[in-house]
Amino acid sequence: MRNAAAAVTALCAALVAAPGALAQSYPSRSVTIVVPFPPGGGTDTGARLIATKLSQKWGHPVIVENKGGAAGMLGADQVSKAKPDGYTLLMGNIGTQSINPTLYGKKMSYNPDTAFTPVGLVAELPLVLLAGPAMGAKSAAELIATAKAKPGKVTYSSSGAGGAPHLAGALFEKETKTDLLHVPYKGGGPAIADLIAGHVDISFATILEASGHVKGGRLRALGVTSEKRSPALPDIPTLSESGLPGFNTASWIGLLAPAGTPKDIVDKISRDMREVVASADVREQFINQGATPAGTSPEAFAALIDRDRKRYAQIIQERSITAE
Repeated sequence: MRNAAAAVTALCAALVAAPGALAQSYPSRSVTIVVPFPPGGGTDTGARLIATKLSQKWGHPVIVENKGGAAGMLGADQVSKAKPDGYTLLMGNIGTQSINPTLYGKKMSYNPDTAFTPVGLVAELPLVLLAGPAMGAKSAAELIATAKAKPGKVTYSSSGAGGAPHLAGALFEKETKTDLLHVPYKGGGPAIADLIAGHVDISFATILEASGHVKGGRLRALGVTSEKRSPALPDIPTLSESGLPGFNTASWIGLLAPAGTPKDIVDKISRDMREVVASADVREQFINQGATPAGTSPEAFAALIDRDRKRYAQIIQERSITAE
């Protein structure tokens, strides 16, 4: 009996120790971060910033794979079906995790409530209202006046129907009592490219995507959508300062793993991600490009996803926004 009891005790100890052993050996090979959008957007840029540092920290390549399409759902679907071992991760954003569930509902090929395990928020991405060469307005006030004089004629691009930039445009229309023509693209990169080319008039985009073009003179920033001015664009007023008091909307990016990924591996990835995001050079790069570095626990990220899902569901329903 004593031998049997000792064997059971040893087995239980081994089972308890096993998860820790998994985390200690992770990663033992390359890790892939799937970005569910084309290259060049804010989600892609943020993923590449942390992938480089995680590669150095882990001693194994961290590969960024772009799989755009269907408002981020193609890439998200790929990760939802991946082996839950920590070697395939998703760089999701407010669109894929908090907006799409309301916008697409049962049309989604995976259950957003059960398909992923949140790892942690990486960064918040305030938005900026941009004017391209086709738009003569030099301020938000001038844009509003132009839009009111030409209902339905002023065009604005976004990273996709129902995404945070689209919803920012819908909120702008509501607050200014204007009628804009929305032109959705398959990602922030293409939306910015056509704005620079003069094919659309204005755009809502993350400061992370837009700051380089603004500083380079290719685009004109009319206002930022955050509560406070961005350190990346300190001379650009907030829309709240520009006659729209209380206007505040932003995007974010964060890491997720397939559901069923062992908790100790999720916790290790989260801890290492937070260390990377907190490092001075990564923080500086994020801030210089207009993002606010975050780095949160899996639990805090899960709460954010849920909060914003409820918030944007209300906007989608009020404005009768549908996927195009």
